[in-house]
Amino acid sequence: MADPVLVLEPGDERAQKIAKAMSSQTAGEILRLLGEGQKSLTDLAERLSLPMNTVKYHVENLLDAGLISVADTRYSVKGREVKIYTLTNQVLIVAPRQSDVRSLLLKYASLFCIVAVASLTVAVILPMLEENVNAPVITPAAAGVMRETPAVALKAGWDGIAAPPAAAAIDPALAFFLGGVLVILVLLCYEAWLWKRRG
Repeated sequence: MADPVLVLEPGDERAQKIAKAMSSQTAGEILRLLGEGQKSLTDLAERLSLPMNTVKYHVENLLDAGLISVADTRYSVKGREVKIYTLTNQVLIVAPRQSDVRSLLLKYASLFCIVAVASLTVAVILPMLEENVNAPVITPAAAGVMRETPAVALKAGWDGIAAPPAAAAIDPALAFFLGGVLVILVLLCYEAWLWKRRG
């Protein structure tokens, strides 16, 4: 299925075909008639009061440009194939390519800001969550021992006391930030490659 909205640059092959197809008033009339409903070449020729070959030439140009399509095929009384044409359900935009480096940098700067803010949020929230998770679990028996010998009870591995897990080797907020920056750099390199390829 074709994209409902298609953006073309003026130099594109498809844009050139559209320009060729739309260069005559007859093509515009054909599009107007097809806007009323599906029609065959004979219907179009009769409505426009033009020779069949003239209408066929413009219809083929419009087909090649993708502005119309064959909706159905029927057979005449004599057994000849008759194509029924319709407008394509597509919006075409022909616009020059945007090669403004400033807008490109602004787009990626805004992405960088989003990653930075998200990383700061993770850095603030994560320690609060870790405080609840890493709090030592003390059984009632161990609590009695702690009252008697608190220095010994605090040693890891004492029966009844769960030692807090070892701290993570990499700070998750830093990892999130670096991952976001890496994604932005990859996207920036890809867009630079596309820009260079088109240029």
